[in-house]
Amino acid sequence: MEISDGEWTVVLPSKGRQGRRRIKPKPKLQEEEQQQPWESDDLEVDPQRQARLKQKMDISMKKIESSKFYTAFLEQLKSPEVSDQFRLVLGNETQLQIVMYGIGSIESYESPRFQLCIAILMKKEFDWVGDNIEVFDPVLSATESSFLESLGCTVLSVNEQARREALKPTLFFMPHCEANLYSNLLEANWRTDRLSRIALFGNSFQMYEEQVSFDSEVISATKRIVAAKGITTEFAIETVSDGYFAAFHDSSWHFFSSGIDSELPLFVSEEF
Repeated sequence: MEISDGEWTVVLPSKGRQGRRRIKPKPKLQEEEQQQPWESDDLEVDPQRQARLKQKMDISMKKIESSKFYTAFLEQLKSPEVSDQFRLVLGNETQLQIVMYGIGSIESYESPRFQLCIAILMKKEFDWVGDNIEVFDPVLSATESSFLESLGCTVLSVNEQARREALKPTLFFMPHCEANLYSNLLEANWRTDRLSRIALFGNSFQMYEEQVSFDSEVISATKRIVAAKGITTEFAIETVSDGYFAAFHDSSWHFFSSGIDSELPLFVSEEF
């Protein structure tokens, strides 16, 4: 399901197993390329809604913590192959900053709550994950924003369009975002010293590469994703059971090779 608010199109996963999802990019508009101050359309915090949201979040957290999916998720993160990639991203730093884009409505849907739970649990489980989780989605209500802040998250006041420069090691947590947002993130960091500081959790780049081969509508939005595929090490997330398929299907960890500046394709519109 797509929720369009005039700035982003946030793709929320379907509840059933429908096979691989074909993601249609939203056409870019010139004004969308600029980072804009943001404030929720829903300005009033509702204590009753917030209390119900807390109950929902508690239930989702218990489900995740006791699930085979989470056990497999942790095993993957602790495996030498993946943990070594995180160490490369960290470099001489001790913690990764977490930036979460496109989380969706945690009040309305269970899948975004599962995704948020995973980010929070990572913070608790690994000392190399930073304490603060920065969050942005234009669909967030004031009630949801207030609840996120109660969890220790920071809700961004500017729509960055996913154009955050990785000036320090950063984990970009972007499950089921639009292709344009991954492209924006890559464009803002299209150089060796920045890409090497990024760990990205999001839609499989391999999936996009497969789509481009038969779907002309995604070529423009995914050309940088496909270009990055050659320097990307990808680890697919195993959903293990159908209960977590909607929240995490076709999701992967992505890491970018260092020392490959000369191999980065140049795009005509870029200036470096």
